[in-house]
Amino acid sequence: MRKYTDKKNVQKKPYYTDRFWVAPQIPKLDVSSDEVFASDVEALKANFEIKEAYIQRGQLVVYINASENVEVLTYLRDKLQYNFLSEHSAIDWLAKSGEFEIFYQMLSTSKRKRMRVKFFIKEKEPIRSVSTIYKSADWAEREMYDMFGVIVTGHHYMKRILMPEDWFGHPLRKTYPLQGDEEASWYEIDKIFGKEYRDIIGPENRDSSRIDEDDTYNFSRIHHEVAFGAKPSKEIVETDYQEEGGVFLVKKLKKADSKILEERP
Repeated sequence: MRKYTDKKNVQKKPYYTDRFWVAPQIPKLDVSSDEVFASDVEALKANFEIKEAYIQRGQLVVYINASENVEVLTYLRDKLQYNFLSEHSAIDWLAKSGEFEIFYQMLSTSKRKRMRVKFFIKEKEPIRSVSTIYKSADWAEREMYDMFGVIVTGHHYMKRILMPEDWFGHPLRKTYPLQGDEEASWYEIDKIFGKEYRDIIGPENRDSSRIDEDDTYNFSRIHHEVAFGAKPSKEIVETDYQEEGGVFLVKKLKKADSKILEERP
């Protein structure tokens, strides 16, 4: 059995703990090893400050200044034929360095090449929207704000997209509890019944592994299958593998007729 160690600060070092296996770093190849990528990097360097560039798993990775994100992506679209933004989000490194790592996953369908543009920002540092350059950034920027709290300026409708507008916190931050925080445990009670019912109903249990024998309509069915809305029973009820009416051209499968083989024939 593994010796117990304190896990209080595990999110501050998820890259080196006894709980996480550290995958070997994927090799970084020099940009000069690919003629197309080498040409793209030279063109970018002639117009912008490129902090780092390398090839990893067949795609180009480029680090830029956060303040130049709009200009760089515009240049990639208009001059270097990267006509598609397939993914855009953030990585939470707040516990490690107090920063978010923002990335744009680019695709050039004419060159058949992929490029990932990256930069770092501080926790409350805003970035400019690129939704006017790539329409696919519209919902991606809203989701990044919703899940991470990254502030995007210049977006035409910067509202939450997955969580309710009055939700507290940002669920994909590493500091956000897996079962939700205090606000989350009362959200549905307050919305559906009102805060005056908190003492009557109690907080919502957000533990996904919890099974309640007496939940609404016995959804858990922890003893056996029961009719919808029926009370749970301790008696074992034989059930068929196939619902009433069967399936066309398939013989009805009855549990009583099944046999368990002790060994393979």
